Order: sequence, then structure tokens, then C-alpha cells
Amino acid sequence: MRYLNQKRKLDIVLSSLALFLLAPLLVLIAILIKLDSKGPVLFKQQRVGQDETLFWIYKFRTMRDDTPKDVPTHLFADPTKHITPIGSVLRKTSLDELPQLVNILKGDMALVGPRPALWNQTDLIEARRAEGVAPVKPGLTGWAQVKGRDELPIEVKAKFDGDYVRHMGHRLDLVCILLTVRNVLLRKGIIEGQVEPPTVPLKEKEMTHVAKK
Repeated sequence: MRYLNQKRKLDIVLSSLALFLLAPLLVLIAILIKLDSKGPVLFKQQRVGQDETLFWIYKFRTMRDDTPKDVPTHLFADPTKHITPIGSVLRKTSLDELPQLVNILKGDMALVGPRPALWNQTDLIEARRAEGVAPVKPGLTGWAQVKGRDELPIEVKAKFDGDYVRHMGHRLDLVCILLTVRNVLLRKGIIEGQVEPPTVPLKEKEMTHVAKK
């Protein structure tokens, strides 16, 4: 598929360029993490990738080193007890996700696609499978991400991901990227342990309009 080939080439170029331009910021963040708390700079975790194969995802560590590793943050009774001071800033600005540019360069991920599920999120994995999401490479951001982030109900999130797969193309990818920038700047939906009311998935006609405009 021509789009997928072009998408991969764009992922390589854009992730390489971003890593080069953001190198000073990445080094600064690494230093701040080491000064802030004990533990490694990077957090590594197994996630579900394309065709439901597992891969190691990279993030800047934002939580104490003794925090349980394979539990989504919003499931903790009080997430703030586990998050470090610098980690709180990184999460609110989404800067903790920047190491995933390496995952994109390696081919584990794409810039845009369904966010990679934890290996033990079986309900989400099965819901996405029913929506035909499994063959698609996971992304740094995606349609479900810009419509409500990771705390959306599983069935709503899977529906958004399915909508993306059915209508994916360069225009929709650009819409996702622009909405991601807007959401990060406005801190839209970024509330530890909480979430804004989920947006209702678009109807087929509305989704087609977004993909084509």
C-alpha cells in the first residue's frame, strides 16, 4: 500500500529530525531525572505492537523506582504518591513520551496510530481485535488519544481506534498531530487519575469528512 510505504518513510525522517533537534532537551531531562530521584533515566515496559507482537517501549521515568511496573497509572488509588516531582511536569507536558521517537525509528511504532496497550490489558486488546486494529502499527499519538487520552472506556477507545484504521491516511494523520499539539499546549484531558468526559465516537459519515478535509 502506497500510503503505508510513505508513512514509514515520513516516520523515519521526522523521528530522526526530532531526535537531532531535541537532543539538548533530552539530555537536560535526563539530568533532571537523575537529580530528582533514584533509579534509571528511562522506563522500559512491554507493550503490544503490530499484529499483537510484544515490544519494549521507552519513556522517561516519571515514577518512583519501586512503583509496580505493569499497572496503568489511573488504576492506582493515589497516583500522585508514586509520581516524582519532575515526573509530574513531564507527564503534564507529555515530554515523558519523547524516548518513543527511538521506537519509531526502530520500526516498533509510528508517529500516528493506536496507542500501544500493556501486555496484560486483555479487554482492550480483544476489543481492538474486534475493530480490526491488530494489523496496524501503534503510534506515539492517535485518534483515540486526541479524543480523550488513555482513560477513555475500553469500548469507546477501541471504537476510536477502529475508526482510525478504517479511514487512515495522510490527512487524518495530520489532523491527529495538530490536535495532539493543541491538547498538550492546553493540557486538555491531562489530569492525573481523572479524565474529562469522553467524546462520543464519530459516525461513519463524520469520520469520512475528517479524513478527507
